[in-house]
Amino acid sequence: MTTSQSMLKQFPPMGIYEVLFSFLDSAGTYMGEPGTHPWAQGFPLTNQLPGGPEIPGKVCFDSADLKYPSATGIQPLLDAIRDYYNEFYDAGITSDNVAVFAGGRPGIFAAIAFLEQQIPILIEETEYTPYYDLLHLLNRDHTIIPSNETNAFRPGMEDYRNAASKLDSDNCFIIKSNPCNPTGVAWSPADLKAMVDFCTSGNNGGLIDEAYEFFRLPEPQSAIQHVDDINSTNLFIAGAATKGLQVPGMRIGWMIAAEKNIEIFRNYSSIGMGGVARPSQLYVAQLLEKQRVRHARSAIGEFYGEQRERYRQGLESLGIELFTGEGGFYHWGRLPNDLTAKKLNERLFQHNAAILPGTLCDMYRRGNEGPHANLIRFSFGPLDPATYESNMEILGKCID
Repeated sequence: MTTSQSMLKQFPPMGIYEVLFSFLDSAGTYMGEPGTHPWAQGFPLTNQLPGGPEIPGKVCFDSADLKYPSATGIQPLLDAIRDYYNEFYDAGITSDNVAVFAGGRPGIFAAIAFLEQQIPILIEETEYTPYYDLLHLLNRDHTIIPSNETNAFRPGMEDYRNAASKLDSDNCFIIKSNPCNPTGVAWSPADLKAMVDFCTSGNNGGLIDEAYEFFRLPEPQSAIQHVDDINSTNLFIAGAATKGLQVPGMRIGWMIAAEKNIEIFRNYSSIGMGGVARPSQLYVAQLLEKQRVRHARSAIGEFYGEQRERYRQGLESLGIELFTGEGGFYHWGRLPNDLTAKKLNERLFQHNAAILPGTLCDMYRRGNEGPHANLIRFSFGPLDPATYESNMEILGKCID
């Protein structure tokens, strides 16, 4: 019998998984397993942090919670998310402004998938790797905002306004992570307000991905604090339990948006997702209890701020030129001596370690011939502080 070719459209894995699958092929184990050094991965420690709140070891549910969940989320979680944004950002939203997804990426995918085809998209040159995959899989035209060494990976609103002025359109849609993944650059409150004002003016819109909200110093911030009435906008604010709440395995994300857009997400869920597991939603709802989440916001920032500074000193001592901001749990920098990230990973694989090559955060995808070839995203998110010396020793051997 002759095996036919796949009838499915072919496409590569998302950038981070490209590294993970290559590591698996090389090392015979999955990155993140005991004995590996997961510097390529974007997940936090999932145990209680020093000075942080306890992470529950169980969730209580009954037979009713084994039924289908509602399409946009169960009421306890919708209410908990609503109360969180109202408590900390005076958002003035209702639970009808919240949709729950199986992680952050499905919500982002849905927003881009259902964006009217004629609306032009603005996105920065150095950004979260899945954005590239989504834009190309969905065949979306987009304009690149310069984000490179010439502006220290810190574009501003003037860059966005200049790009928008050259569009053959009276509106546009911004996609941006804040704090930025991979650079950790977080916009100041004034700059973020200017971006929100732009995204909510005229016929414009935007998606602000706030996965790393808790990791910003001196304190967390959200675009929602600069919105007067979310229902009069086409602004989408993405959040998730993955990072700040330390539970990536629960696969809970959400989108804050106008009621008219939440209704579209509900309709999409009824077709393409069928809701999200009720036990996971119940678990995350208890993580958002007011006093607990207040504790988490403070502890996450303090712990990872210390880790950021510790690894800043260590990486710079190895000759890596850093451009890192004050958010997230990554360092973004250029390797010394013309060493490429690809070559570094070949060496690191021999030590059960890996970084994310900067080429996978290049929204032009210019590969090893492009300006991102020597850039790396180093994740200290999942690293126990006790492993610092061994991590630096391995890096030193492979960079030397």
